Amino acid sequence: MKMNYMRFLNKVSLGRKPSPIRVLTAILQQSPPSMISMAGGMPNVGTFPVESASFKLRDGTHLEMNPTLMKQALQYCPTPGMPGLVEWLKTLQERKHNQHGLLNMESVDLLVTTGSQDGICKAMEAMVSPGDKVLVETPVYSGTLAILKPMDCDLLPVRSDSNGLDPSDLEKTMSKWNLSDVKDKNSDIPKLLYIIPNGGNPTGHGLTLNRKKAIYEIARKYDLLILEDDPYYYLQFNEPYVPSMLSMDVDGRVVRFDSFSKLISSGMRLGTVTGPKIILERISLHMQASVMHASSLSQMLLLQVLSHWGYDGFDHHVREVTHFYKEKKDQCIRAAEKHLKGLAEWSEPSGGMFLWLKLAVPDTYPMITVKARSREVLFVPGNAFQLDDRRPSQYVRASYSTCTEEDMNTAFKRLAGLIQEEQQSAR
Repeated sequence: MKMNYMRFLNKVSLGRKPSPIRVLTAILQQSPPSMISMAGGMPNVGTFPVESASFKLRDGTHLEMNPTLMKQALQYCPTPGMPGLVEWLKTLQERKHNQHGLLNMESVDLLVTTGSQDGICKAMEAMVSPGDKVLVETPVYSGTLAILKPMDCDLLPVRSDSNGLDPSDLEKTMSKWNLSDVKDKNSDIPKLLYIIPNGGNPTGHGLTLNRKKAIYEIARKYDLLILEDDPYYYLQFNEPYVPSMLSMDVDGRVVRFDSFSKLISSGMRLGTVTGPKIILERISLHMQASVMHASSLSQMLLLQVLSHWGYDGFDHHVREVTHFYKEKKDQCIRAAEKHLKGLAEWSEPSGGMFLWLKLAVPDTYPMITVKARSREVLFVPGNAFQLDDRRPSQYVRASYSTCTEEDMNTAFKRLAGLIQEEQQSAR
């Protein structure tokens, strides 16, 4: 199916033009040393106080950022990212998401962004206009709500369960429009679907392969663009991994967001956007006018780590990280079973960092924000992940990523006491 990407881009995005200086920066990066440039406003790196650096990995390896590399790391770089890092990551994406050769890599591009959150934000800002209807699975990541709510768009909830977003509910929502509305410029038919397919935030749930296939076919039927926010792809607790939406994208209708925050460093603030070149060009133009590029220093450090590992070493690191979080998940489940049976309900996460608990109380917000704090225990109340955060919610999100097993037991014991107090006061 041939995609008409102009249908998805808004007036502001279509009005963006390349920055001449940013274009020259990219040209200079690819030029030989003999090139004499008096074009860009690059500061002289000789005035910078940092000359070199050494980084020690947990396995004892020392990585040296010599003066030549440091000069690159401290200077401006092209908006899409450092060329060496971009090429490494493009190969990684092809290895992970094009094993069956369904992707047309000639029409796919990749941008390095300041964390995946910034990529999501800029994608939304490129494609959402006031009054647009946007499909979001519920419950939904609160960071995405923070992006979309001020944009004066109409958020349409799509139900999810322990297997992720429910395709039948997506079909039910979309069936309110006729297929002819896809071609009607004046129709208010939704154009975007936002999902977290693995280790969902806040639920920890993941889509099955059959559901992903069903969702993709519905997207083809109604010409939806899928925003695949997948920071927990590598934190799936079962192998083989459920293939990504990108891996089955024969049309070019998936824009994929990846993050290094969960694997290498959250403070480095690095992520990627992978998808159709036309869409990524618009995001890149927005970056030119805002952040210009993700941190060169962070990119250089990441490139040094990845180059040292190679792709096999990266896979080994991923397995170690996933094993760590799987053990944390098991500890959290054991603690919940010990302290919260009869007081809460939950289903086991398929990946990620979170346990989604339904408590035997009518509304968790006042209990968590006031009483739990005084008991020195914190969770996120469920209303933070609702489209209407004024409605009561029985849910809380518990994160097991940094707690010891002892702390998890203490936290759930305190939570159990709070639930019992709430139940007694309601009698």
